[in-house]
Amino acid sequence: MIATTNQIEVHKVKESRIPQVDWDNLGFGTVFSDHMFVVEYRDGAWQKPEIKPYGTIAFSPAISALHYGQAIFEGLKAFRNDKGEIRVFRPERNAARLNKSAKRLSMPEYPVESFVDAIQQLVELDQEWVPNGAGQALYIRPHMFAIDEYVGVRPSQSYMFVMFTCPVGKYYTGEVKVKVEREYTRAARGGAGNAKAAGNYGAALMASAQAQQDGYNQLLWTDSSTHEFIEESGTMNVIFRKGNTLFTPAVSDSILDGVTRESVLQIAKDWGYIVEERKVSVVEVIEAIKNNELDEAFGAGTAATIAPIRVINYEGNDFTLRPYTEWEFAPKISDYLDQLKRGLQEDTHQWNKRVV
Repeated sequence: MIATTNQIEVHKVKESRIPQVDWDNLGFGTVFSDHMFVVEYRDGAWQKPEIKPYGTIAFSPAISALHYGQAIFEGLKAFRNDKGEIRVFRPERNAARLNKSAKRLSMPEYPVESFVDAIQQLVELDQEWVPNGAGQALYIRPHMFAIDEYVGVRPSQSYMFVMFTCPVGKYYTGEVKVKVEREYTRAARGGAGNAKAAGNYGAALMASAQAQQDGYNQLLWTDSSTHEFIEESGTMNVIFRKGNTLFTPAVSDSILDGVTRESVLQIAKDWGYIVEERKVSVVEVIEAIKNNELDEAFGAGTAATIAPIRVINYEGNDFTLRPYTEWEFAPKISDYLDQLKRGLQEDTHQWNKRVV
C-alpha cells in the first residue's frame, strides 16, 4: 500500500455519477470521476490540500497562466485486475518529472511524497471508477498553473495544483499512420521541449490537425534546425527495432523523457536486446523500410502505452512496414506491460504502487 504522509481534507459528493457511465464506450478523456484534489501555493508555501467534488474552478481572466503559459501537467494510470486489486504505475517517476517541468517554468516544486499520497487518497476514494475491461484504466491528470492576477511579465507568486481522474478506453485502436513533419517544429533546442508544458502541445495542434486531414493519425516530429532527425511521434516517444537492436532518439532539451519509454527500454535490456539511444535520421528509417530491414516502429506513451506505426509518409510517399502480426517486440511488450500494471507479472523493478 502507499503510505499516507499528510492529512488531506475530504469533502465527498452527495451522489455519485457512476450510474451515468457507459462503461462499454468510454473513449478517452471525456468522462470524469466524482472527486478532484486541489491545493494552492501562496506566500511561499503550499497550503492545506483538499479533495472535493469534481467541478468547475472560478478564476480571474488576468491570471498569469492564461497570458504567459505557466502551466504544466502529468499523466499516469491506475489499473484494476480481476481480483479487484488496484495499482498505480510509477507515480514517483511522474512526480519527479512534474518537478523538473516546474523548475523549467519557474514554478514551485510539489513534494514527491505529497504527490503520491494525493494519488493514493484520490484513487482510493474513487476506486469504483477504476475499470477493468480490456484496454481500460483510470487516467490520472495532475496539473499546475499560475494564478496571480497580474499581467506584468514575471513568474507568478501563486499557483494551483489540481489532480482529477477519468476512466478511459484505448487511445488508438489498431495500427497508426504517421507523417514526417519537416516544416513545423514541436520544440527547439534550448526551449522547454523536455518539460511537460501545456504550450508545447498547443503549438503542435495545427500541424497535427493538418496531418489528420491528410489521413494520418499523427506526425513524426523532426529537429528544428535541419528537420533531418526524428524526435517524437505525436505526443509519444518513438522506438524502432532492427533485429536484436532497439534504437530511439536520445532524450534532450527538445525531447520529453517519457516514463513509458524509459520502462520499455529497461525491460528490453532485461530481455537481452541491445538498446541504442542516439540520433535517428529520417533517411536511415526510410532506407531501412525500403530494404525490408526495419522490423518495427512504435510510439510509447502513457495514453496509448504502445502504438504500432505501420505507415510512415515522407516527402509525399507512404512507406509501409510488414504486418503487425509478424512483429516480435511490440506485441510482447504491450502485453507484458498490461499484465505488469495489473499485478499479474512479477514486478522486478518495484514500479507498481498498490492502492487497494
